[in-house]
Amino acid sequence: MTLAQPLWLLLFLLLPALRQAQRQYKSGPEIAFRLPFHLSGASWRTRLRGRLSWLSWVALALLVVAMARPQRRWEEEKVTADAVDIMLTMDLSLSMLSQDFSPDRLTVAKKVAVDFVGKRPYDRIGLVVFAREAFTQCPLTTDHRVVTDFIGELQVGRIAHGTAIGVGLATAVNRLKDSPARSKIIILLTDGDNLHGDITPEQAADIAQLYGIRVYTLGVGTDGNVRTPVQQFADGSYEYEFLPMHFDARLLQHIAAVTGGRFYRAFSESDLEQIYGEIDRLEKTKIEVTTLRRTTDYFMWLLGAAFGLLFLEAVLRWGLWRAITP
Repeated sequence: MTLAQPLWLLLFLLLPALRQAQRQYKSGPEIAFRLPFHLSGASWRTRLRGRLSWLSWVALALLVVAMARPQRRWEEEKVTADAVDIMLTMDLSLSMLSQDFSPDRLTVAKKVAVDFVGKRPYDRIGLVVFAREAFTQCPLTTDHRVVTDFIGELQVGRIAHGTAIGVGLATAVNRLKDSPARSKIIILLTDGDNLHGDITPEQAADIAQLYGIRVYTLGVGTDGNVRTPVQQFADGSYEYEFLPMHFDARLLQHIAAVTGGRFYRAFSESDLEQIYGEIDRLEKTKIEVTTLRRTTDYFMWLLGAAFGLLFLEAVLRWGLWRAITP
């Protein structure tokens, strides 16, 4: 609730002065003949008659508030978005548990991906995962809560160990190829070489380029020897060893160049956050917001109440509580 013209409320400062002036300059006393209670049966009327003036003061206060024009405003926003379709494609090979990130590469990649999804409220986002094979974990959707839930549940070991970058990329392309969106992108995150799959990464990149899909490739991991899992035990735990990491940067650069995207290398969590932030800036969603405003005034209700009180006072003063004068 707001007041369109609140300065009218300053008139309330005059009310005490008006009350005092009424007391000082009131004309001579009113003469009334009172009848005994047992004859008139209306002594309660005579006692209350002197208080009728309060109805006028309440009515005057309502008139002042009405002049300030109390009103309620509603604002409705109509959003028209030229959204981007985004397919997150994440590596779930065993090396994603390497501990050069804290606590490991996959945990950090999931956290940063969830933050990225939260910054794209108008886009459709999906999720593809791959190791030796690939599958769609979540199709394109605007329900980002579902996407973030799927990201949070990602675990190594649900797919046979290995790295099939080409198959993962081709699966993501298949999900985007029929999309009507003007802008279609894939964010491909991996930490190793392409070792498996019937489709090579180069072939998948050519298909993506054919459908106008840009691919941003993200290589995660540090150089040198890294504490990496080499074997999984029956209880789900892993045996770790320090091993040199192999990373095919030229392959990811080629995929990005063919599709019109960019290649990034992340050596730490902060690097990964900056990379996702840059992609967020590059792939801006065009949003048109139309604001509709509607106002409802309530001063008429106050005026009605004020005039009603004045009418009630007149009826009581000159009717039921009319003074008897000589």
